[in-house]
Amino acid sequence: MTVASTAGAMAQDAENTLYLDLKDGRVTIKMFPTDAPKHVERIKKLTREGFYDGIVFHRVIDGFMAQTGDPTGTGTGGSDEPDLPAEFNSRSFNRGAIGMARTNDPNSANSQFFICFDDCTFLNGQYTVWGQVTSGMEFVDKIKRGEPPSNPDKIVKMQVAADVDASADKPAASGTAAE
Repeated sequence: MTVASTAGAMAQDAENTLYLDLKDGRVTIKMFPTDAPKHVERIKKLTREGFYDGIVFHRVIDGFMAQTGDPTGTGTGGSDEPDLPAEFNSRSFNRGAIGMARTNDPNSANSQFFICFDDCTFLNGQYTVWGQVTSGMEFVDKIKRGEPPSNPDKIVKMQVAADVDASADKPAASGTAAE
């Protein structure tokens, strides 16, 4: 691989990586744009708009999953964007898998998603897998349980890694440069 293609691969990886900041630490999520392009596009769009910042985990079932993404905190809300068609794929709902929540209609995913605590392969082929936790699962494990939890945990901040890395690489503004 050339230096240029390595840099391109790193940029592509950052564009398809999320940072999910929780009260206990940062969770890194790899997204799967090839397997779930519309879902990944939606997650990135809402993330970049700040939609998920401060949203509670409204349904957290021990041994199963933690669900978030509803601005009402009730499990019945979503974004103003239209619902998404299902993008069922061959990815498996194992520990750390991230899927899009929906109603009984397979084409009703919008903004809510869930992170699996354990093996949830019984969901395979029924929900869209769009991501996988690659680090920080220990912080997901600490999310307060309940349906809904009393005093639920929140997403502190969610960001696309490319946006964070790009801003970190920019030099600080300085009045000493020749203008």
